[in-house]
Amino acid sequence: MKTKLILLLFTMLLVLPALGQAQNAKAKRPNPMAPINDVPGLPRVLLIGDSISIGYTLPTRALLKGKVNLHRIPTNGGPTIKGLEQIDAWLGKKKWDVIHFNWGLHDLKYMGPKGENLFPKEKGGKLQVPIGEYEKNLDRLVARLKKTRARLVWRNTTPVPPGSKGRHVGDSIKYNAAAARVMIRHGIPTHDLFTMS
Repeated sequence: MKTKLILLLFTMLLVLPALGQAQNAKAKRPNPMAPINDVPGLPRVLLIGDSISIGYTLPTRALLKGKVNLHRIPTNGGPTIKGLEQIDAWLGKKKWDVIHFNWGLHDLKYMGPKGENLFPKEKGGKLQVPIGEYEKNLDRLVARLKKTRARLVWRNTTPVPPGSKGRHVGDSIKYNAAAARVMIRHGIPTHDLFTMS
């Protein structure tokens, strides 16, 4: 019994510091949505997008350190309807040199009759933003972004993986086709993350 107690204490002494270090590392991890201070003389770049863009903000910022001031909106960009409501606040008053933007995965998700998030289509879910409305919303958003005179880069929507709750495989292809029409009309290049995914 005494040996088991000693082994348990020894194990705890080994494990607890590691857990503490993991917690400290987690606590110290930078927030991709936190504002950054500009380095004078470097171009200002703004990322607008959903959780996919939140995921690549910090690695992209590290990759471009010393070359650009990489900012992002302080939230998940959600669907185009949120973009239309928030775009002026996200753009702020300062000049942008490049704006890299995306909407789509939140537009093509199905919502329940009481606003439930990611509700199955088979149980009566409705698209949050139908494709025709999505295309019109994107057109309005691009028109607003063009007023900044920044160089614009569209990032298309990533594939919907099989088994996704409230989204259907193939829908991102349809929404990307609608977005491509808008970008072609406005002469905006596409960063093809769909093919890369």
